[in-house]
Amino acid sequence: MSAPRLLPTARLDALIAALRGRGYTVIGPTERDGGVVFAEVAAAADLPRGRRDAQAPGRYRLADGAAAGEAFGVVNGAGSLKPFFFAAEEPLLALHRRGRGFAVEPLAPAAPKLAVLGARACDLAALAMQDRIFLRGPHPDAHYAARRADVLLIAVHCTRAADTCFCVSMRTGPRAERGFDLALTELPDAFVVETGSAAGESLVAELGLASADAARRDDAQQRVADCAGHMGRRLATRDLPALLAARQGDAQWADVAQRCLSCTSCTMVCPTCFCHAVVDRTALDGATTERSRCWDSCFSHAHAHIAGKNFRPTVRERYRMWLTHKLGTWVEQFGDSGCVGCGRCITWCPTGIDLTAEVAALRGEPEAGP
Repeated sequence: MSAPRLLPTARLDALIAALRGRGYTVIGPTERDGGVVFAEVAAAADLPRGRRDAQAPGRYRLADGAAAGEAFGVVNGAGSLKPFFFAAEEPLLALHRRGRGFAVEPLAPAAPKLAVLGARACDLAALAMQDRIFLRGPHPDAHYAARRADVLLIAVHCTRAADTCFCVSMRTGPRAERGFDLALTELPDAFVVETGSAAGESLVAELGLASADAARRDDAQQRVADCAGHMGRRLATRDLPALLAARQGDAQWADVAQRCLSCTSCTMVCPTCFCHAVVDRTALDGATTERSRCWDSCFSHAHAHIAGKNFRPTVRERYRMWLTHKLGTWVEQFGDSGCVGCGRCITWCPTGIDLTAEVAALRGEPEAGP
């Protein structure tokens, strides 16, 4: 790809306009209901400029604190990219009664051209994992594939970390290494722009961006390096699958179960969790049934209820299954950890359970906090 270019902050609107001019619906971080979520943006003014997030176990607050023009000062919110590709609820097919039989109508999703502005490295790593699950497995998912077909990804390298971030431990950030069309590093008055695809090169050419000088490139690299050096948490990943397999009877599971509400919040905000249920809804006249897929969670009591028996009836068993799968057996199943270190499960747990602390406790080590 070409050498890094420079996009003046004042021209961020030009980038958004270029994307919209190519027919893309642009989504980016927007402030809503006291948090930041990915939603459609029409201009740079829609971004949470000058805002910062303060995150801690069980706590999330937004406040002024960044430079007035800083567009990407908020690290992340509860929402990831997952809902745009693996929908929280979607119809799969409809069954129509035809005499003594029925006809099947596949229901395809509406899949707009989507440009994501402000994707973080951890979320790109999570999206790559979702691709591995839904696209590259033995049974590719047609609905996911339709939504993923025409997507342009503009990453933002992190120059600050939230207190709950631990992407350095998971080797997923704070710099996005792959999976993007463009990648931005925000400086006080400009963005250093890297290209990662032919589509990204085309956008850079359309905008007529000048090359970034050495001082700007060095500044951008140093800011990302400083972010890595001030990561909020750490997780020792050495031999984790073996550790978790060997600690199935540990008393720590009972301890965390006393604090866990089994509310499913951690799995809902996780950018890689993919548990789901299939639900049939039949019309009152019995003429049509619609089959839908909706998010579910291994923390749900009914999730493990099969043929009249629940094989994970307690919170202890459900938490143990989640953590063991996420950090252990996921590696065997998909070739990498199911955790990308975004810290959302820590921030959005109502009782502040921190999986890095739980792993440290299983190791018999001090908490791996800030």
